Amino acid sequence: MRYLAVLFSILLLACGQRSTRQKMVFRYNQQEGIPSLDPAFAKNQAIMWAVRQLYNTLVEPDSLLNIRPSLATSWEVSADRLTYTFHLRNDVFFHDHEAFPGGKGRKMTAADVVYSFRRVMEPATASPGAWIFNDKLDPEKGFTALDDTTFQLRLLQPFHPIMGILSMQYCSVVPHEVVEKYGKDFRKHPVGTGPFIFHYWDEGQALILHKNPHYFEKDGQGRPLPYLDAVKVSFVDSKGTEFLLFRQGQLDFVNDIETSFKDEVLTKQGQLKKEWEGKIALVTAPYLNTEYFGIVMDPDKPGVKGSPLQDIRIRQAINYGFDRTKMMTYLRNSIGIPATSGFVPAGLPSFDTAVVKGYHYNIPLARQLLKEAGYPNGKGLPPIRLVSIPIYADLANYVAHQLQDVGIQVEVEVIQKGTLMDQVAKSAVPFFRASWIADYPDAESYLAMFYSKNPAPPNYTRYNNPAFDRLYEKALLETNDSTRYRLYQEMDQMVIKDAPVVPLFYDISVRFRQPNVTGLTSNGLNLLELRRVRIE
Repeated sequence: MRYLAVLFSILLLACGQRSTRQKMVFRYNQQEGIPSLDPAFAKNQAIMWAVRQLYNTLVEPDSLLNIRPSLATSWEVSADRLTYTFHLRNDVFFHDHEAFPGGKGRKMTAADVVYSFRRVMEPATASPGAWIFNDKLDPEKGFTALDDTTFQLRLLQPFHPIMGILSMQYCSVVPHEVVEKYGKDFRKHPVGTGPFIFHYWDEGQALILHKNPHYFEKDGQGRPLPYLDAVKVSFVDSKGTEFLLFRQGQLDFVNDIETSFKDEVLTKQGQLKKEWEGKIALVTAPYLNTEYFGIVMDPDKPGVKGSPLQDIRIRQAINYGFDRTKMMTYLRNSIGIPATSGFVPAGLPSFDTAVVKGYHYNIPLARQLLKEAGYPNGKGLPPIRLVSIPIYADLANYVAHQLQDVGIQVEVEVIQKGTLMDQVAKSAVPFFRASWIADYPDAESYLAMFYSKNPAPPNYTRYNNPAFDRLYEKALLETNDSTRYRLYQEMDQMVIKDAPVVPLFYDISVRFRQPNVTGLTSNGLNLLELRRVRIE
């Protein structure tokens, strides 16, 4: 309790008491902490949520994942789809900081965009986001400031998802003066153009952001954004404690729910139970995340050669051998959509269950496939090891239990997330639990996982299909959306047929907010958007 008292004291000192000063302070918790506030390191949700409040990108996704202007007001694309010319706002200023003359934030220009993008690519930065531009453009010639308000990007070859990539937090615009002043310590001295200004950060205790009084955006009635006076992030490391704080009114919002509270708060249909109605608000939305089991396809990798999983019929039998709908209802309280279509999840424009046919629960067909593979009723089939992380052990055990009815014996091994990720990247685990969250709102982000020329990541299964590769390369050059979507669907269906993966479910973001919080929206990337949030 002393720890919680310290956190609350920080809030009172840094932001003022809401009841006496009438300040709108939005409070949320980040269980895993925030390692950096440098957008070049925005590799996970915790960093992205915080960075999004401090910085802006050229373009950004709206609630429907359409790309819309942000720092750029408009853009043109050349006929050959290689050159993108962006026209920038002329009224955007960096936050005030002593690194600037007189301590006043200077105007943001196209040269800052060039600097920021090159910085992400520079080996010295060691940004985990360097891949977003690698092999897509020349780091020296690919970015050009034509004048203060005109930025040009030139690709080596057409790449339609580039607009989605430019909306990623890695592409936030930063001032060279502050980066050069702090070097690697820029991570804890952030300065951007965003709606909130860095105020205070005691790592492991609290992060405080204050309203940017010079922010350039206004709402539809001409009122300046953001509405909030401050944002306070706490770092309580227990998801259960986080939800208790939310119930006590000490947090305004929580993302997802701790397993032990799931049945208390939600029905099996994923609705708020009646006793909670009016006390908290539930907001759900499609989330571009596919949960799946992956199967390493490269016979040269350890444990793969001679594995029964190298037989397509065994892989298909596993896909047919368990009930995804029942799994979601009883283990997830319907939080998520059973993955009975392709690998590409719901929420993307190319998603179409009528076109891409996936696997449905079909025990007779699974047994038939097993028989055709030479294992009637599973006779002679060796046990198959499935490696999972603790939080998904129940799903793995559920699938293993149901597959027993088919004749497939699956032995579940549970290891820590970091260890599993490391082993999966090395293809050291032939059958593994994993998830893939879209980096940007385009199906290419998922299909890149199966392009044979890609390493692991993202091609964790080492899938290699020349026919798929040809379609993938063709899709990258396609400028017509409808035609490209058809290519995406054809590739998705190909992956499903070859079954290097066992799709489990397409995720849904689950958010709880206090009833007096308004304007908190969500989209398929589960971004934290606070510019239009109010606390009534």
